[in-house]
Order: sequence, then structure tokens, then C-alpha cells
Amino acid sequence: QVQLVESGGGLAQAGGSLRLSCAASGPIFMRTAVGWFRQAPGKEREFVSAITWSDGSTNYADSVQGRFIISRVNVKNTVYLHMNSLKSEDTAVYYCAAGRSPIATTSDGWYDYWGQGTQVTVSS
Repeated sequence: QVQLVESGGGLAQAGGSLRLSCAASGPIFMRTAVGWFRQAPGKEREFVSAITWSDGSTNYADSVQGRFIISRVNVKNTVYLHMNSLKSEDTAVYYCAAGRSPIATTSDGWYDYWGQGTQVTVSS
């Protein structure tokens, strides 16, 4: 069974940067996708970014395209989300998720395992 633990959240100024980490335990297969989702207070959970474990194919939400970069270090079973040029709209709880998908899917229905989340707060 896969367990995911997020870290790296905190407070940042608008225009600043943060790096989130998602550490996975348990088996991760080559056909696994790992995604980041976020949920702000009073809003629905939304897709942020995803990456395939095998070849590192990536996908980004339009709202973070060009600002966020997702990456993985396979030997560490870790996925990172590098967040740059942060905006106040990025304030949310960020969740790491993993599922069996051949692509970096944006659909949360494909993700079976979820972390507990890490808070990101961006101040003006």
C-alpha cells in the first residue's frame, strides 16, 4: 500500500518561491502517475500538476503554467513541486496523490492514494 507525505509548505511573499515534497513509501510501479492538487477555503479541489513515474511526462493547470515545475527523483521515491512567482491565489492546502495511469492525468478520479496535505500561504 502506498503512503504519501507532503512537506515544504509554509508562508511566502507574493513573487517568492517554495518547494513542496511528496515522499512515497510502498511500491511505486512504472505505470504510476503522481499529481498535485490544491484546495483553498470555500473552493473546490483543483488540479495543479502531474508527472508520470516512468518517463517523467508532465502536465500543468493553466493557472500555474510557466510558474510551477513538477519533478521526481525515482531513487528517493519523491516528487517535488517547485513553485515560483507565487500569487495570493496560490494559497491553499496542497495534496499529493498517486494512481495507476499511463499519463499525467488531470482527473482526480484516477488517483487512489492521497497525502494529508501541506498548507501554502502567500501574502501580498
